[in-house]
Amino acid sequence: MTSVHRRAADRTRHAARFVAWARAWRAGFVSYDEVGPAVTGGEEHMVIDLPGQTGLFQPTEVPLGTALVALSRLRADDLRLVLPAPGDPRGLPGPGAFSSAALGAGEGVIAGELGLVPATREHVSGSGDTWQTVRWQVLPVPSGARAEYIAPGEAELDLARELTGAADALTRLDVARWQPELAGALAALRKPGAGADLPPGFDPRSRRLYARAAMLDGVLVLADHNAPGGAVTAHEAHQRSEVLRPLRTACRRALMAACNAPLGA
Repeated sequence: MTSVHRRAADRTRHAARFVAWARAWRAGFVSYDEVGPAVTGGEEHMVIDLPGQTGLFQPTEVPLGTALVALSRLRADDLRLVLPAPGDPRGLPGPGAFSSAALGAGEGVIAGELGLVPATREHVSGSGDTWQTVRWQVLPVPSGARAEYIAPGEAELDLARELTGAADALTRLDVARWQPELAGALAALRKPGAGADLPPGFDPRSRRLYARAAMLDGVLVLADHNAPGGAVTAHEAHQRSEVLRPLRTACRRALMAACNAPLGA
């Protein structure tokens, strides 16, 4: 696995991990004790504004495990992943505090009549070591709200088509000249490979789709962080952005399709 693939594998969206493992837990495929470590990956995750956990003068932060206990009455299908973007509010339950926060974060979890939106904080120690903490904001969701259902098979075809088109277009733009890691990662992703995995309970197609989409999502995040990626001109940077736009949409749809897919034996 290349360095860019390793970094991308570490960047699976928090909401995607939350939904996948919480759904598997509520469907009986994994235990409660497995969910927290799988979601946090060793980071500190705190939850704010969880109903019933308000302090005397201000909202109280509680550990992620406390929030999971509060969700223990939900069915697997009550938990849904949403990955909205500007101009593409797909899956959001309509106007409201949760939709606004999820749109700003680019991700969110619908959990019955509650919504959870993660925010990552970077910390630096006096010695220069860096680490992250995640703070989940709990917000109300309109009763009966559900994320749009996307068939995994349809999402897989869309992702494969956009991935092929983007890799070909980036080759024509000579992207390797100014960001070789991105070009190489996109080319490698055209073939099945190692990546993030879903917990037990998801079918092989959903698992395959998630592995590819999660890896690609991380690669695209890295591309954003490196923008304009050494492009010779602003025009080339704009061309790259336009080439990747439909791929980003297909990637978000694929992650939602995989994490929200029906669970079975």
